[in-house]
Amino acid sequence: MSALLTGAESPTVALTELAVSLGVRRILTAHEDLVSDGGVDAPAPIRRASAVAVIRNPWIDEAPLHDLNSHTERLAPVVAKLLTDRLLSVLGGADGIEAFGKAAVVGVAGEIEHAGALIHTPYFGNLVREFLEGTSIICFADARADASGDIRVPLWHKTHAATRSHYQTLDVHLADAPHADEIAVIAAASSGSRPHPRIGDRRTDLPVSSEILKGIAS
Repeated sequence: MSALLTGAESPTVALTELAVSLGVRRILTAHEDLVSDGGVDAPAPIRRASAVAVIRNPWIDEAPLHDLNSHTERLAPVVAKLLTDRLLSVLGGADGIEAFGKAAVVGVAGEIEHAGALIHTPYFGNLVREFLEGTSIICFADARADASGDIRVPLWHKTHAATRSHYQTLDVHLADAPHADEIAVIAAASSGSRPHPRIGDRRTDLPVSSEILKGIAS
């Protein structure tokens, strides 16, 4: 990949050409700006974005319970770079990103494990963290579904996963994807928290156990 990205072509063109050669059919990017919630304006608009790569399932013609490593190392890093480049562009660079998440939807002719083989590996997750300058593990969703559905992608803070203010979800519509023999791979990010977070955090929680039920039920 590095040779392609340092040639005469622009890095974006070279990366896209590489992705197409590996089976990417469509790339979709979308964003929304949250400006108000509960009738109250947010302190600042919160931009949330998703990037989707629709790729032919490389394991579709292989025998059941086959080894999935054969394609993961080759495909996942390219898809991670492809998607994070688009998130960085929409959200103004890594400094503009506070929360992230990931997802994959495999077409109905594939296995749910095919979705995981592209996103639940260091070849994808480590690169997404690096490019978006995060340190947290990345929360996720995966599924097998027909084309043109929706998936709700969870997000949390990119460096402090237990920070409740940044627990949120982003609905992503998969127009014409994935076909039965495809996988839709998704990376998502947000410029901030929920509009008005006020449920506290682990640093402010009181000790709670099942003993609390005695007081409630009495």
